[in-house]
Amino acid sequence: MSAEREIRCVCFDWGGVILRFCRSFAEGVRAAGLELRPGADAAAAIAARRGLANEYSRGKLNRPEFLRLASEATGGLYTVDELERINHAWLIEEYPGVDAIVDELNAVPHIETALLSNTTEIHWERQHTEPSRSNGIPHFPTAAKLKHRHASHLLGLLKPDDAIYAAFERETGFSPQSILFFDDLLENVAAAQSRGWNAVQIDHTGDTAAQIRASLREFGIL
Repeated sequence: MSAEREIRCVCFDWGGVILRFCRSFAEGVRAAGLELRPGADAAAAIAARRGLANEYSRGKLNRPEFLRLASEATGGLYTVDELERINHAWLIEEYPGVDAIVDELNAVPHIETALLSNTTEIHWERQHTEPSRSNGIPHFPTAAKLKHRHASHLLGLLKPDDAIYAAFERETGFSPQSILFFDDLLENVAAAQSRGWNAVQIDHTGDTAAQIRASLREFGIL
């Protein structure tokens, strides 16, 4: 297909495509080995945490500010230390096989790999390849293999805002039609497509590597 001649950048979302993560506060609490305390899943508490998480993901709050405000916003149900523990537990594991795909793509001469993720400082620092830097906390090295890595908290923008896709284009120099993008959220895929990106939704509950590989074959890349 014509896309075979156009794609120059294969861009991944992180969570839900490369990395499995907790999809709710209750799941994060359990992953951290804590109990879900009465009131933690109330609508007001969920809204408060979501608002603060969005500000943190935009880089408007630093880590201590976010953890303190999140604890205060829910009446101290969880301490700052417990919330940091929950945030670390939020990242679970890399999906099998995605690392091999990234290695293969990095060996294709006319393709450059990239990441565009809504994420935070506390999670971003887990993208490294040296186990000695993990301080006993699991690290997730596949994202560190990608050539162009861009995060919401560094750009000050969040998907699906059109501005974050425009910022990615400016930072990398790739035109919209030359980008193939994988994301697990339909709204993020739709926003990318509206700019002219080749965007594919990944089902995070399935075999993400198989889905990615099938699309790469369709586009004539692998």
